[in-house]
Order: sequence, then C-alpha cells, then structure tokens
Amino acid sequence: MNTFLGYIFTPLFHLYYVLLLVIFHPFQAGARHLFGDQPRRQVVDFVNHLLVLGLGIMGARYKYKGLEKLPIGRPIIIVSNHQSLYDIPAIVHAFKKYYPKFISKKELSKNIPTVSYNLKYGKSALIDRSNGGQAIKEIFKLGRLIEQHNYAACIFPEGTRSKTGKVRKFQPAGLSTLVRAAPSAVIVPFVIDGHSRMMYKGMFPMKFGQKITYTALDPIEPKGRQIEKLITEIETLIKQNLGQ
Repeated sequence: MNTFLGYIFTPLFHLYYVLLLVIFHPFQAGARHLFGDQPRRQVVDFVNHLLVLGLGIMGARYKYKGLEKLPIGRPIIIVSNHQSLYDIPAIVHAFKKYYPKFISKKELSKNIPTVSYNLKYGKSALIDRSNGGQAIKEIFKLGRLIEQHNYAACIFPEGTRSKTGKVRKFQPAGLSTLVRAAPSAVIVPFVIDGHSRMMYKGMFPMKFGQKITYTALDPIEPKGRQIEKLITEIETLIKQNLGQ
C-alpha cells in the first residue's frame, strides 16, 4: 500500500516543493532590497519551516531530538551526515536561532529559486571543488563570520550525498579550517535518519509513510583535539546513532 501511495503522492510533494521555492523567491529578494537582511532571513526561516511540514504530504512522521542541548551565545559547527537535498530545510529549521550557513559548491548559487539567493546573500561558503585554495579561503571566511556573530556553519564531511544512507568516510579538511577560523565554536554532531529510506528509488517514486528523525548529539569541545581523531569520533557517533 505504501508503494502505491508513493506513486500517488510523490508528484504532489514535488509540486509543493517547487511552488514554495518559486513563490517565495521574490519575497526573499524583495525583503532584502526593501528592508535588509533580517527580514530576508525571516522569509528564509518561514519557507524552510513550510518545506519541513511538506514531508507530511508523503505521510512522513518526523521529530527533532536533542535540540535542548544546543549552547547559547557561542558559534556552532554542525557536522552532519548527508542523505538528500531535504537535509537542508531540516537543518535550517532546527538551527534557525543561529542563522545557519552552509559549505556549498558554487554551482548551487545560480538558477535555483529561493535556494541560490539564500546561499549567495546569506553568506554561505560557495566553493569551487576544482580549486582547493579557493575552497579553503571561503571556508575560513565562513568560520570568521560565525566566530564574530555566534552563527552556525554546517558541514557535510562526506562531501556528497549517500543515496543508501550508509555513511561515507568523513574528510577532515573542512572541519579543520572552520575550527581554526572559529576557535570559540562548539561542534554539534547532527544525525539525519530516514531521508534515504524515503528516497529508496530516487526522486520517483518516493516511499510513503516513513519515520524521519533529526538528532542533535552532545556538543563536543574541539579545543586541544587532533582534527583527524575528532572527525573519526564524530563519524563513529553518527554511525552508531544510525545503527551502522
């Protein structure tokens, strides 16, 4: 039955998603031009909240866990596994108090309504994967930004999405740069569980009625830690939470 419902509701879910991105793009741009960044940020928070709610179209039951552990008055480095494009709204919504920013390939800063505009004007790190020097420079700039304003930066150390949900090997370079640039930041491992099951066949059909959990694990103080050992520890914690 869930497979049948997936065929019925997947097109409706995609339509909902695309319409939200298209409709709210001019609201975001208009808010920025007329009133500044704070109103633009409020539009972004609202549309991402609606995107998370839209999971209900696919019969998904989602919940957040561990957000009460988040520290106040400090920058945060979110280290998350990466299962799908739907990870982004979930993170924006969970960490909205910290104005979360992302490390993203520069190609995503163009031609995607709402998303590209937010990446560009929300001061995310837009990197050229073929240019290591440029990437490190942009990530360092992002680290300095969150250090100055107590914002959050999100990094997916796997580099690319895991279509099966099996966590790939975490790479330390990006986290190392963020920690150097934001020495007062605390690391929050964040576990996304369920998006890969929902997208078991990709974008169509998606599986109806999945349970999705977003879990913030205990914050980790990176000061004095060796990055290679730290990133391995975080990878292990996330895998354990996923039962891998």
